[in-house]
Amino acid sequence: MHQFKMDFGGRDLIVEIGKFANQADGAVTVRYGGTVVLVTAVMSKEAHQEMDYMPLMVDYEEKFYAAGKIKGSRFMKREGKAPDDAVLSGRLIDRTIRPRFNQKIRNEVQVIATILSFDKENDPDILALFGASLALFVSDIPWDGPVAGARVGMIDGQWLLNPSYENRKNSQFDIVVAGTKEKINMLEAGANEMPEEIILSAIEFGHKYIQKVVEFQEQIAKEIGKPKREIKINEPDEKFRKDALNFLNKDLEQFIYEKDKQKRNKNLDTLRKRFIEYTETSYPDDKTKVHYAYTILEEETDRIVHKNILEKEMRPDGRKLDEIRSLNCEAAVLPCTHGSGLFQRGETQALSVLTLGAPDDEIIIETMEFDEKRRFMHHYNFPPFSVNEVKPMRGPGRRDIGHGALAEKAIFPLLPQKETFPYAIRVVSEILSSNGSSSMASVSGTSLALMDGGVPIKRAAAGIAMGLVMENEKKYKILTDIQGPEDHYGDMDLKVAGTKKGVTAIQMDVKIEGVTAEILKESFEQAKKARMQILEIMDKVISAPRENLSPFAPRIITIQINPDKIRDVIGPGGKVINAIIKETGVDINVEDDGLVYVTSVDQKSGEKAAEWIRNIVREAKAGEVFSGKVTRIFPFGAMVEILPGQEGLIHISELSTSRIKNVEDVVKIGDAVLVKVKEIDRQGRINLSLKSTQKQ
Repeated sequence: MHQFKMDFGGRDLIVEIGKFANQADGAVTVRYGGTVVLVTAVMSKEAHQEMDYMPLMVDYEEKFYAAGKIKGSRFMKREGKAPDDAVLSGRLIDRTIRPRFNQKIRNEVQVIATILSFDKENDPDILALFGASLALFVSDIPWDGPVAGARVGMIDGQWLLNPSYENRKNSQFDIVVAGTKEKINMLEAGANEMPEEIILSAIEFGHKYIQKVVEFQEQIAKEIGKPKREIKINEPDEKFRKDALNFLNKDLEQFIYEKDKQKRNKNLDTLRKRFIEYTETSYPDDKTKVHYAYTILEEETDRIVHKNILEKEMRPDGRKLDEIRSLNCEAAVLPCTHGSGLFQRGETQALSVLTLGAPDDEIIIETMEFDEKRRFMHHYNFPPFSVNEVKPMRGPGRRDIGHGALAEKAIFPLLPQKETFPYAIRVVSEILSSNGSSSMASVSGTSLALMDGGVPIKRAAAGIAMGLVMENEKKYKILTDIQGPEDHYGDMDLKVAGTKKGVTAIQMDVKIEGVTAEILKESFEQAKKARMQILEIMDKVISAPRENLSPFAPRIITIQINPDKIRDVIGPGGKVINAIIKETGVDINVEDDGLVYVTSVDQKSGEKAAEWIRNIVREAKAGEVFSGKVTRIFPFGAMVEILPGQEGLIHISELSTSRIKNVEDVVKIGDAVLVKVKEIDRQGRINLSLKSTQKQ
């Protein structure tokens, strides 16, 4: 076993190799504080030449035992489907390591990060990213590493490296930066409307520490790294390549630059079929040529797109480099929902629909890391018809979860606090048509839907996807609002969302080694310009939240009661609160601090339930007059319920202005009587008077 150690942000980052999982091609255990992650990497022995992509799988496995928890249903206690947060952590790793593989590899590669111990302070995702890089780097798997990541926060103007969960709650932003020693190749950020300059400074701060961690990996690999295995990557011979290019060059460029996506796809599909038929006819004895044909078609398309943008600033749809596609926005698209917004940019169309619910409609998140309630949910759906395809509908995939989370992150800082707007908020973005940047269209659509629904958000938000076509650090072009071919064949996908005030979310992936700080700076500036253009158009449709909620939305009445009175509202076995709910049809949530939320479909029912609760917790005062009901009779007087659960005694002497012998001569059980509070004695007993009201 080998152990290595380095200082990472004032704490020891400890690596052990050779202790666990020694049959994997690469296996490392990473420890930071009390958090321990095992990361393994394995490559299949045989290649799958029929595949047309590099088959990489990244799994992020949260184990509840790591945090000392037993979760699950009564009958199922083992870990099941990965929660969304684990899926996002897996995507974080995938997006960082994938560009460093030779994309022509057809051997399956699987990286598994297993959380073995969790100290509730240090997030395992950064350690898992580091471990994935090191496991690949010291193994015999061909991979052009290493890479590393760092989380950056800021409190009161002070930078924080890998802040704890507690510090992240108070940080102005949460940025994960990843890359090589020289470049940035992955970003994931949520921010509280921060200026681009601050974001850039945070990225540069994190990259300094990334460089140290990369050097640490290089030292480890120098000592114990394995020689990389030889993998045969089949390439077409020059004669076939030349024949193929001669065939393609007749029509390929013309078809790529067809502005209409449907026509472009149809023409390219036709060309692809003709090309395969030509290959099968020309080389009937060599079946591998068909596979090479697809490879050459992709490579030539990539070359044409790069060449024309770099040399002529010529984009496939004819736009200028910084030009946004045509925009269209609508609010109040649907008649009976709580709010709706339609955002269309070019052929990308997102319909976002708002639903408001009671406080107990919050989603309960139970993960290895934490248990919490979230009142805001954004869900993203990408049906196959949006790209003119036929596929089974099997729920959201990893991409859909990632896009939904990005839009949720972009909107979250703009929401009102629960104290002023106690609703659970869910927005669903349905992608009805897609040709690039549907996640950013979801941000704009969600902003429109929230304003249409009367949710008092701070400001509108919008997002834009930026691209890059690069030959070297001096020869490159930045593209605004990338679509189809630019996304697929471009070198960067940078999504920036925010308001007129600042950035709220960022996500970046690359297909190259990475980008420099200078390229990021230019991209952010260009993205800001585009964002302002989009927000200006959105403002013309709806510039502020509507004053009133939709008539279809529930109404919530908030009541603050003495926490000591909570048991009176609930009653023994829930008897009191269930009676209120049954009679009024409302939903009632009682918080530990005495906040009571009454949610109803109509105002009248809500007010009835709210008044009922106020009466339960109300404390009678001397001199007040109540209409009560006689509940019990004694020889010396009668008990009257003046408030729910609160009774007072009318002494026989206070029943009438004239002398009486029997209480029942004046009142009987069930009688409604008007009484006045005479006094409340030292023991809290309420003494009532009936004759005082008779005098009045």
